[in-house]
Amino acid sequence: MRFARLDRPGAEVPVLLDGDRAFALRPLIAELAGIADDPAARLDLDGAFLAAGGLRAARDAHAAGRLPELDRAGLRVGAPIARPSAVYCIGMNYAAHAAESGAEPPAEPVVFMKAPNTIVGPDDAVAIPRGSAKTDWEVELGLVIGSRTDTLDDPARARDHVAGYVVANDLSERDWQLGRVGGQWTLGKSAPGFCPLGPWLVPADAFDADDARLRSWVNGEPRQDSRTADLIFGIDRIVWELSRFLVLEPGDLVLTGTPEGVALSGRFPYLAPGDVVELEIDGLGRQRQEVIA
Repeated sequence: MRFARLDRPGAEVPVLLDGDRAFALRPLIAELAGIADDPAARLDLDGAFLAAGGLRAARDAHAAGRLPELDRAGLRVGAPIARPSAVYCIGMNYAAHAAESGAEPPAEPVVFMKAPNTIVGPDDAVAIPRGSAKTDWEVELGLVIGSRTDTLDDPARARDHVAGYVVANDLSERDWQLGRVGGQWTLGKSAPGFCPLGPWLVPADAFDADDARLRSWVNGEPRQDSRTADLIFGIDRIVWELSRFLVLEPGDLVLTGTPEGVALSGRFPYLAPGDVVELEIDGLGRQRQEVIA
């Protein structure tokens, strides 16, 4: 069972996917919210739905045959979650990537933010920002928060607050990120379309996030190939650490870091118009983006 959002940008329809079949979630979301399924109502795969136990409710409703089937033929695949209140990112969270970035593995998680409006669909085109010379790719495991998370007492409680997992491309402009005074990570990470997400959200209890293979390719040539078992700071530590300093809201997205194999290493060219980037995490699906000017 997977969750997705289909149709054109700004008009995505939330669905449950079972194999190749799609089942509409709007009636269930309206039911959970206690409102009518009005076309004007905001009924989406968002924090309110997750906090209301929507993933489990959808699974139960589907098992009972209560979700109407939707014809998905020809529909674009959008990001699998609606725009979150925040996107938090963990930098240099694989030792080999820290080394290729010219840094020592950090003693505690390196945290930065990415603008929520960077989120786009997994197969949407990636536009090189005006003035960019060093646009880079980064395959990452993304986790979606399912309930308000504030000052956890113990990392062992972290998984209780994770709704599910997604594939993310944490696109980066390295000159803007690292070449400006003081380092400007958020500026280098927040150009339009710099967070392709999806194709699906997989519930936390249906995915082994601790040892998943993640890979990337550019123009069909392998770039990254690692496993989440190589994370310096695992999921429990990340969520616990974040909760000590800020409040994670339902629907928020946390990107857990990228392994070695990016252009910043100097081993590969940066992205240019005409390139094709592909990313995959086993069990979470595959992305494909054409790079345009």
